[in-house]
Amino acid sequence: MKEPNELAVKDPSLYNEDLAPVSKEKKNWNWLNYTTVWMGMVHNIVAYETAGSLLSLGMNVWQALATVIVANVILIAAMWLNSSSGAKYGVPFPVLIRAIFGYKGAQIPIIIRAFVAIFWFAVQAYAGSKAVGAVLGVLIPGWHSLASFHLLGMGLDDAIAVALFWILHAYVISHGMERVKFFELWAGPLVIVLGLGLVIWAIVVSKGFGPLFSEPSKLSGGEFWGVFWISVTGLIGTWATLILNIPDFTRFSRSQKDQMIGQGIGLPGTAIIFSIMSIITTSGTIIAFGKPIWDPVELLQQFGNPIILILGAIALLIATLSVNVAANVVSPAYDLVNLFPKKLNFVKAGLISIVIALFFAPWLWYNNSGIIFSILGAIGGALGPVAGMMIADYHIVRRGKYDMASFYKKDGEYEYKNGWNVNALISLAIGLIASFIGLIFPALKELYNYSWFLGIGVGFISYVMLMRSSSKHQENILENIPTSID
Repeated sequence: MKEPNELAVKDPSLYNEDLAPVSKEKKNWNWLNYTTVWMGMVHNIVAYETAGSLLSLGMNVWQALATVIVANVILIAAMWLNSSSGAKYGVPFPVLIRAIFGYKGAQIPIIIRAFVAIFWFAVQAYAGSKAVGAVLGVLIPGWHSLASFHLLGMGLDDAIAVALFWILHAYVISHGMERVKFFELWAGPLVIVLGLGLVIWAIVVSKGFGPLFSEPSKLSGGEFWGVFWISVTGLIGTWATLILNIPDFTRFSRSQKDQMIGQGIGLPGTAIIFSIMSIITTSGTIIAFGKPIWDPVELLQQFGNPIILILGAIALLIATLSVNVAANVVSPAYDLVNLFPKKLNFVKAGLISIVIALFFAPWLWYNNSGIIFSILGAIGGALGPVAGMMIADYHIVRRGKYDMASFYKKDGEYEYKNGWNVNALISLAIGLIASFIGLIFPALKELYNYSWFLGIGVGFISYVMLMRSSSKHQENILENIPTSID
């Protein structure tokens, strides 16, 4: 890649090819690529279960739909605000975050974000492995008898399914971002076919839409609002890592218009449609089976038809591979490359990430909707302050201007004090306290329902105030900073 003049001098501990600005010829993702990437990410087992489980929390269909719509409108606003820096400068999250925390301090949010993404990989991969087990159970006689043998807290049949699905992930990421782009182009739309089939079944079994939408809510007015906000926070928590590392994708965009249109169609558009499918289908299971079944693999098994089970499970496998590679491998891969730029590239780091994910052992705690929303809320609360600080830094503090050369050297504008921006560390601490104050003080427990909102808001405000109080920083941003890598 031909390097810009301002990057002629760079520190090898802060730079390699995966962290470098994307060249013009590689900025070839158009709006369709971003639409299909998001389709691939939102059409997955965990997203289906998360939307469907709103009914198991006591909501009716209308309440669940409203919850999903509100969460996705908020999400796309946050995504757009944090996407533009990647599209403009062509650099990933681990590089952009240096402008906020300093080249050393940046490792803190990078490690937090990598930890969360790898955790999410484990959750998604385990969910998808259940579909692998369902297919093998149909194709191999006596497959489920292996469950009597135990390994790492699960039956041997589940352990083999987990191992096979992990290997599939390794295959997809083995050729870098171009394979991710190609895979996402067709994986997302395929899952819509499965979703439509389940919706048709729900309508038929319910004899029309009427019964689906007439199931009463089990929540009173006050109870509903408590569940509503913690559910919105949980749904946002599903994509909390993507809010931070969306520049990892938009850095390849042909233009700001491409990434904004593609994401606008792909995130709120297809996410809401897919959630509607999940909610309608789950509502149909209440009528058909007397209880909400929000696990799509369990639902497919209820039909007792091996062909339906195999085809449906394969679609779910593709869906889960799609979201896991895009959302939960790309981000920690770039994070690990940033930590060890001399030793790792994207593919090696991605493979390391999926190995680390095994240690989260999701098979020990996964099957509980209450636990899932609690975890999602914690994830959103932990990453909210960083998202607020990123948005504040680019749009308010620096007004869209970064010094490209300083991203890759230790004595540039982002050196701060020996590589640490104390203002950013204080702001992060304040934001985290705001996010989790409901857990720290029982009298304020209701505030935990709004953990992501508190985190992003307090992180945004405190960062702007602290940075504007720094006279040295004010002098720096008034300098004639290069705004292009051309």
